[in-house]
Amino acid sequence: MQIGVIADTHGHLATGALEALHGVELILHAGDIGAEAIIARLEQVAPVLAVHGNTDAGTVLARQHPAMRRIEHEGLRIHLTHIGGSPAQIARSLPHEPELRPHVYIFGHSHIALLERHADVLFLNPGAAGQPRFSGGLSVALLRVAAGHAEAEIIALPTRSSGAHNAGT
Repeated sequence: MQIGVIADTHGHLATGALEALHGVELILHAGDIGAEAIIARLEQVAPVLAVHGNTDAGTVLARQHPAMRRIEHEGLRIHLTHIGGSPAQIARSLPHEPELRPHVYIFGHSHIALLERHADVLFLNPGAAGQPRFSGGLSVALLRVAAGHAEAEIIALPTRSSGAHNAGT
């Protein structure tokens, strides 16, 4: 199964994001959604599971989407949240029991894409897929799950801010 991973849209969807996610069977949004219309647009590609981020706090998005999700698919445990950190630090805080420890830990917040395996956990931050901020680029990720194994890749998106779509367009 191929899963699209996106984060930090902040009410805008970057040029190329939908095209990069075309063909996925599920989309995971790692928070800071920014507008309900973002979820609706992503659902035109595939079903969406999302968590809310810190900028979604106090909005309908925070009431509709939890702060954290545990997803199990094809024997793989995926932890989805918004604020992450250093994979080494996160790995130390994860449960040590094999049946509770995630195989994949997905987060957003930093707007910086990250793909790193640490302590047998695949850490994935898809980067930001809204408008460029903090002098960073835009990206999404593809997560491939098969036979209890996960691999991922970061897909860079064009950074022309004029090409980003507002949630309502």
